[in-house]
Amino acid sequence: MSFLAPLYLALGAAIAVPLLIHLMRRRIGVRVDFPAARYLLRAEKEHSRTLRIKNLLLMFLRVLAILAIAFAAARPLAEWVGAGHAPTAVAIVVDNSLSSSVVVNGHPLLAEFKSMMRDVLSSATSADRVWIVTIDGNVRGGSVALLRDEIDRMEAESGAGDPSLALSRAAAVVRASGLAARQIALVTDGQRTEWQRVPPLADAQVVLHVPSGPVAVNRAVTLAEARPSRWTPRGEVAARLQSTDSTTYRITLNGRTFARGTAAPNEEVTVHASPPERGWLAGTVELEPDELAADNSRPFAVWIGPAPGVSVSPGAGPFLKNAIDVLRSSSRVVDGHDIAVVSADEVTALPALIVAPGDPIHLGAANRALERLSIPWRFGARRSGEATAHGAELDGVNSTARYDLVAQTGAVADTLATVGQDAWIVAGGRYVIVASPISPDATNLPVRASFVPWLGSVLTERLVGEPGQVLSAEPGKRLPRPRWADGIETVDGQRTSIGDALDVPQRTGTYFLTLNGRRVGALVVAPPPGESVLDRYSARDLAPRLQVSRILVAPDASAWASLSFRAAARRSLIEPALIAALLLLLSETLVIRRRVALPQTA
Repeated sequence: MSFLAPLYLALGAAIAVPLLIHLMRRRIGVRVDFPAARYLLRAEKEHSRTLRIKNLLLMFLRVLAILAIAFAAARPLAEWVGAGHAPTAVAIVVDNSLSSSVVVNGHPLLAEFKSMMRDVLSSATSADRVWIVTIDGNVRGGSVALLRDEIDRMEAESGAGDPSLALSRAAAVVRASGLAARQIALVTDGQRTEWQRVPPLADAQVVLHVPSGPVAVNRAVTLAEARPSRWTPRGEVAARLQSTDSTTYRITLNGRTFARGTAAPNEEVTVHASPPERGWLAGTVELEPDELAADNSRPFAVWIGPAPGVSVSPGAGPFLKNAIDVLRSSSRVVDGHDIAVVSADEVTALPALIVAPGDPIHLGAANRALERLSIPWRFGARRSGEATAHGAELDGVNSTARYDLVAQTGAVADTLATVGQDAWIVAGGRYVIVASPISPDATNLPVRASFVPWLGSVLTERLVGEPGQVLSAEPGKRLPRPRWADGIETVDGQRTSIGDALDVPQRTGTYFLTLNGRRVGALVVAPPPGESVLDRYSARDLAPRLQVSRILVAPDASAWASLSFRAAARRSLIEPALIAALLLLLSETLVIRRRVALPQTA
């Protein structure tokens, strides 16, 4: 039991009034005996026990009436069976993540959840406060009519939810309601990959429902990507398919099917391609739809263009020339002047792969060339001594001679490799700079097996075509704004500008990033692979993971809706207390008006 206004219990001190009246009452006056009244004295003695009982009863009734009034003034709430409920704050947390779109008995699981939520709203009164909290943490409140509209518009998310955020916000809104009866009503499919971390909510009461029944067998595309992300013009599409049996797949590019095949269970497949299309393009890897259709297609993006023409200056050194010959023999590059591979003191145009000059005497000419091309980097002091580089494809490479790379005003670039805390290789708009000469006496990079693949990726992914790249993200996330893009093109072809950050759309698919109206990259939005694993906790297994003060497990949908208000299990006792006080006062009146009959005397 609890009280909304406990200070009013102090009114109970008023019971001292009838007690004092009873205890302090005494006879006043002088006792005079006369014969005519002797029979009255005898009658009083004979009925004194009856009078004492009557007085004690009056005192008892008055004390109880005062206590009942004080009790009612304190606005008590208590567990009490019967119809109705006390004013209650209820946050309905619904798991509408991608897995809730799985079809069960001919209907999406989310449709069952929405029906259960409507049943909860039908039990709400005007004194209640109700919110709907979706699994991504969005909170919606308002009247019952508005919340019914929200339920009608609700759809399954395109990715995983955030149970920790949803439960924390649900607990916060009911805690701030000002009502003593607070409840979180949670309905979820109990997906194991989603319910791994849940924050402790010591003051929360939860009513939980997890559907029972077998888990649907699910096929899914868990990986789809172009390798590399820029084809010149050849490349491959890699895909991984989740399945318990062999399954057929289809790969599309720019809306055209260019490959079909059959994959073994959980096999990663690669398909080589040299399509005729050019530019930034969207593709998909698709399966036949099953009970969870949302993960049967996964997008990817690729840039396709002709093999770039590459020229190598004499000052770049023989190792770079030989590596370019290897790439030319595999048709990754051709002879031409699209990209220059050049020593910094010889660079005259961009795009270019720029390496530090082999002779320190050329350092001044190198920095002047960088300045003429408005490249915001300069070569600084020379460093000697063996040190290990760190970066993609370059871990374990050693540098024995290098220059400091000094950033100038406005320098913005990707650091591809570092030596210690210093940048060693940086990439900016249409340039890549290496702070060492590409020779064995400065670095062991040219004699390592990773040198030619690294050089090929720099030429075909960093320097060919428009600057930009493929970004991947889950629906609804937020990414730093890519500096090489100022707009985004939706799957419907609409273009909008990018603010200080890139808000990832909720809808899956390929979104093209633009600069001055031209496509310069792509954002691939897809759900995490774990969302396709439908193994789930039972209600009995999930309940201990919710670290709350009280949890009730509803065995079925109707019980969950019924307990969503009554699990708070407290109703107002104001009316019963006032009725009891009125009955006590009526009883007092009846006792006072009842006369005690005295015996007749002769």
